[in-house]
Amino acid sequence: MRADATNSLLPDGLRDVLPPAAAHESAVLRGLLDHFHAQSFQRVDPPLVEFEDSLLSGPGAATAAHTFRLMDPVSQRMMGVRADMTVQVARIAVSRLAKQPRPLRLSYAGQTLRVRGAQLRPERQVTQAGCEIIGATSPAADAEVIALAANALSATGVTGLSVDIALPTLAPQLFEALALDGQTRANARAALDRRDAAAIRDLGGEAARLFGALLDASGRADGALSALQAIDGLPSDGAAEIARLSAVLPRLAASVPDLAVTVDAVERRGFEYQSGLSFTLFAKGVRGELGRGGRYHAGAGIKGPDDAGEPATGFSLYLDSVMRGVPGARAEQRCFLPSDHDPESGRRLRAAGWITLAGLEPVGDIAAEAKRLGCTHFINTADGEHAVPHRIP
Repeated sequence: MRADATNSLLPDGLRDVLPPAAAHESAVLRGLLDHFHAQSFQRVDPPLVEFEDSLLSGPGAATAAHTFRLMDPVSQRMMGVRADMTVQVARIAVSRLAKQPRPLRLSYAGQTLRVRGAQLRPERQVTQAGCEIIGATSPAADAEVIALAANALSATGVTGLSVDIALPTLAPQLFEALALDGQTRANARAALDRRDAAAIRDLGGEAARLFGALLDASGRADGALSALQAIDGLPSDGAAEIARLSAVLPRLAASVPDLAVTVDAVERRGFEYQSGLSFTLFAKGVRGELGRGGRYHAGAGIKGPDDAGEPATGFSLYLDSVMRGVPGARAEQRCFLPSDHDPESGRRLRAAGWITLAGLEPVGDIAAEAKRLGCTHFINTADGEHAVPHRIP
């Protein structure tokens, strides 16, 4: 292998984004942020690297296995490269913006880096864009963030959207209510993750009945909600989560009537730090999830081990997946300006919305040079100060 080829190799999960894809990705990201801003989500921009003890505190502990670590040569303290931006936004909310009125609506976008990719998401460097509502407990906040994420994706051109709503706290609440021993909990958790109805039946007794009912209460939203509401013997916290779901679904249907909604009462993978109703966004024909979010405690543990933080809900969209669902970039109208062009003509064209490319050296065949450089049009300086773009034949 040639040395220059070896030097151009990148680590697994990392990639160069080339033109025109880089400009298209930037435009899609700008569209998402504009959509968030239009609904009063104010943008914050946390640093790429933070001290490890703040980045991985509270809910951030769930990202510890995914976080690159390095030593700060100035302070001699360990730092981490963010693997997720949600924890950073929560830190800002409960510290720098602690005196701002609640509920606090924040948006963000930036690069994240993970130690390794997953089977469905092999990328290790991913651009996140998302929103958080800090200090709100009502179901209206849950419905707002799901609807905001879905509508923002629709605005970029993503079609065939669906959301899978999870209740990741239900099973742990049942573990406690049934006073299951450690081994039985592990068996039940593994069976629920595999959706193994036979293994659930083998638990026997009330555990088999309740966990079996949770497994059965998954699918299209209306049917799943009815099945959940029919389960007897759920702890009060679990009943409250189902009541929250029943309040969210009609609001969501009113805000995004074309959104396909399903419910999975036992899903918890990827929701390790969520404290309530959570969700994952998909699009038909697009590999991997477009984003995920849900309830959590913002800033938990920042002020001390007993600090519960503030109630919050939000979402993160993953731009790599989003880009697989948006329409391709439209061809740009690019006009070649010969090296001896009048600068005023270039300013006039750009003011009219053209993209211009100025030649650096005189050429004999202007049209051929414009075509070689990927332009769609050119001007001929022989036309004078009012030269207009000619399409390349």
